[in-house]
Amino acid sequence: MKFISANKGLRVLFYSLVLATLPISALARAHASPISGAFFQQTISGTVSDGSGPLPGAVIVVKGTTRSVATDPEGNYAIAATAGDVLVFSFTGFKTVEVVVGAQNTLNITLEEDALQLEEVTINAGYYNVTKKESTGSIARVTAKDIQNQPVTNVLAAVQGRMAGVNITQNSGTPGGGYTIRIRGTNSLRADGNAPLYIIDGVPVAEQNASTLAGAVLPGGTVNPLNAINPNDIESIEVLKDADATAIYGSRGGNGVVLITTKKGKAGKTSFSVNSSYGISSVASHMEMMDTRQYLAMRRSAFANDNITTLPDYAYDVNGTWSQERDTDWQKELIGRTANSSSLQLSINGGSENTGFIVSGSHNEQTTVFSDDFKYRTSNLSTNIRHHSADNKFRMNLSGLFAAQSNNVVNDDFTRQALYLSPNAPQLYSLDGSLNWEDNTFTNPVAAFESKYSYESRGFNTNLNLSYELLPALQVKLNGGLNYLSFSEKSLRPSTMYNPAYGLTPANSMAFKGNQNRFSYLLEPQLQYDLGIGDHDIEFLIGSTYQQTTSDVLNAEGYGFQSNALLSNLSAATTQVVSQDSRTEYKYAAVFGRVNYKFRQKYILNITGRRDGSSRFGPENRFANFGAVGAAWLFSREGFFEGSRWLSHGKLRGSYGTTGSDQIGDYQYLDTYQVSPNLYGNYTGLLPSRLYNPDFSWEKTTKLEAALELGLWEDRLNVSLAWYRNRSGNQLVGIPLPGTTGFATILANLPATVENTGWEIEASFDALRSGAFRWQTSVNLSIPRNKLVAFPGLEGSTYANRYVIGQPVSIVKLYNFEGIDPQTGLYRFTDQNGDGTITAPDDNTITENVGVRYFGGFSNNMSYKNWNLAFLFQFVKQRQWNYNSMMPTPGSMNNQPVEVGNVWSPENPSGTYMPYTSGADPVKNQLHGYFMESTAAVSDASFIRLKNIQLSYRLPVNGFASDAVLYLQGQNLLTFTKYFGLDPEFTQPGFVPPLKTVSFGVQLNF
Repeated sequence: MKFISANKGLRVLFYSLVLATLPISALARAHASPISGAFFQQTISGTVSDGSGPLPGAVIVVKGTTRSVATDPEGNYAIAATAGDVLVFSFTGFKTVEVVVGAQNTLNITLEEDALQLEEVTINAGYYNVTKKESTGSIARVTAKDIQNQPVTNVLAAVQGRMAGVNITQNSGTPGGGYTIRIRGTNSLRADGNAPLYIIDGVPVAEQNASTLAGAVLPGGTVNPLNAINPNDIESIEVLKDADATAIYGSRGGNGVVLITTKKGKAGKTSFSVNSSYGISSVASHMEMMDTRQYLAMRRSAFANDNITTLPDYAYDVNGTWSQERDTDWQKELIGRTANSSSLQLSINGGSENTGFIVSGSHNEQTTVFSDDFKYRTSNLSTNIRHHSADNKFRMNLSGLFAAQSNNVVNDDFTRQALYLSPNAPQLYSLDGSLNWEDNTFTNPVAAFESKYSYESRGFNTNLNLSYELLPALQVKLNGGLNYLSFSEKSLRPSTMYNPAYGLTPANSMAFKGNQNRFSYLLEPQLQYDLGIGDHDIEFLIGSTYQQTTSDVLNAEGYGFQSNALLSNLSAATTQVVSQDSRTEYKYAAVFGRVNYKFRQKYILNITGRRDGSSRFGPENRFANFGAVGAAWLFSREGFFEGSRWLSHGKLRGSYGTTGSDQIGDYQYLDTYQVSPNLYGNYTGLLPSRLYNPDFSWEKTTKLEAALELGLWEDRLNVSLAWYRNRSGNQLVGIPLPGTTGFATILANLPATVENTGWEIEASFDALRSGAFRWQTSVNLSIPRNKLVAFPGLEGSTYANRYVIGQPVSIVKLYNFEGIDPQTGLYRFTDQNGDGTITAPDDNTITENVGVRYFGGFSNNMSYKNWNLAFLFQFVKQRQWNYNSMMPTPGSMNNQPVEVGNVWSPENPSGTYMPYTSGADPVKNQLHGYFMESTAAVSDASFIRLKNIQLSYRLPVNGFASDAVLYLQGQNLLTFTKYFGLDPEFTQPGFVPPLKTVSFGVQLNF
């Protein structure tokens, strides 16, 4: 009874809050409408079930009206209807039932599971759609059901751990940054040559927005393009992986393709939706650092080891200048704040029989763990209208997305200072609230608050898709799109960020500004012909692509101001420098085609091809051909499996083909010049910046895959097993040149080959799918392997210090750490060449694969009546750099993890770290440098993380609304790891790792 009364109280409280926000006139209408509209109506009631139990949440609609209700947790419903009305009963995964109202007042309905609906799950393959069971390619898919309401601002964070073969890492816990996504491994030797192709509603967009000023707070200065989309506006995200799926994208599909499809308008009654949430976030994990007692003991021992008896004047932490009683947790002070986030989304959806529309607007705000004064804001407007003629010959789909982002953060991340700062360092602020410099003995880290970085981004993405059926089997199509991005940023560094004792004035202040504008348009006319002759079905598709992108970049700097109040106005600077002013154009043209042949719906052959031309290559290599063939055998449709009770789906499929990459930037083959920063006399000069090379061309990736898919016991258990091998050759790298040429390298193709192989396993199981309780579980596992299989001339090149034939391209070369020499108490490393000294590259020859061994996810979704619980565990087996790789010299004026207390001594011969030094011992300093680049600096970084959990409750609405849901979400809540460092997933030193978040929200549908 307590449980029931609690639910009742929750509902009363919820409705009271909602009703309190409504105008009195609206309440009056709400009470009046049933009286005025029910004069000739009767109440129809009953239950909806699947034969074994009730179906809570089933929808009942009076056909042709806006009246609808949903069943309660016991499957009961009641709706007003008139004799002759048609009641439509529907539930996802079940056949829809229509019943004409007669004289009866009770209708009990049993819905049947729709096997055909499950059979025809359609996935987006880019230029065409295909049912999942008849697909010949490898396409991973995540739908809105798994994306919606998660406490994230980028959909990539919502799909981490949900897709086999897709490894996603968030670059920083600071909002508004970038993501690293690798689809089936690393193909290119260039770090910037491995990003996938992003396509939003049919329009390609840039893989990352590159900031020139944010590198100190956003790793790599990257801003992911999907930041611009509210995850709740996304209907599905598909990732194309193998040759069959990606070859039709030719030179841009080598690293995989990410397809984003936003929600579309649906015909039917007009509905209105409100979704609001509030969340709090904090750094997911902390390192246990030394307290003041442990730290001072380390420092005193370091000076004693260095035979320094009189403490230096600058040793403020230990010579009595600073309090030796103060003990501050700097992780808590600098990156330990609670960030908060809020989100509001309003949408309207509806239409007629031939036309559907949706308009969705949202606004999100998120603060940082640094300070509440820094905020990331996004505003989105997403629209779509779909229309088809009465005879279904003409179809139109028009989508529009407008996004505005603004980000205001500190110029430099505090994470490194939070780990390094002495625990007895002075307090940050004086009693009067001003910055504390402790008599010029303290470099105050929060002085960086005076120095701010911000960016503003405005963009729109518009797609128009038209089709017309010229003949019963012949369609002409046009896919067109516009993409525009305006990105402006500024970095302000006023004199007030420095100690006043330095005597700096606004004349020493600096300001930097950057502006990027990019406009792209796309035209893709297509012709599709479908032919069916007896047991033979053939689909033909032919099309062409033309895309042009224009980018303008302007970067300027200002030095010396009369007042810091003028810092945002570069014209007020004493010295003004325009560091870059450029316009680039990228033109891309292609023809493509597809032939899909099916025999008796059991044997499928899919052939795709594309001929690409790109302005990024010289005239001799401007065009290239790409193509693939895929085949599938649906053996479950063979006669010998007909009527099988255990096998509902069985398919063998395979593919082979080539794709490519033109991710090299514009004008790379030309001999270009740049403006000299120095004057010659009174004239501005030009400097050569690149050598001419008309011969370099596309990187090419050859992909091979074989897979088995099984559906058992009416698809209650689905299993897929895939093996792939991708070989990427014709690598575009910088070839070293003699210094006499004036250039360090020239960009050219090398016959180096990178191979990625692996296994992908996916399984989903409907453990229970009848009655009030339902339980679905799924798991995916990816086992990738990477190696360099060929690199002619490697041994004689500078790349020999980085790569080894037969090893992964992610290896690092390390000194072999042998431990501590008991005779000297010093670190000992293997002298590989036996010359008596430790030097590179002769002695750092131990290769360590810094990367993933396997990864995956385990998810569950359980529902009982109006309750739903879903959670996802992400797991990764990997080796990575640990904290030893960024550790300052133990004993210097920097704090250390408590593990550093395990110092070697004759009494502690198993100690890990050699006796401390204050930094005055050059031998120990050098050995610590080797230690940071040794086998001790790389270790196991495997982890299991509760990536997401959601609990929701669907409130009985009793006519107030068509649907009301309360939900509680968590992100990155628990992490199980033995990693020595701040966070095992995120290994960028000096930056805030991804945050853990808890949010609460409500969604109302009217």
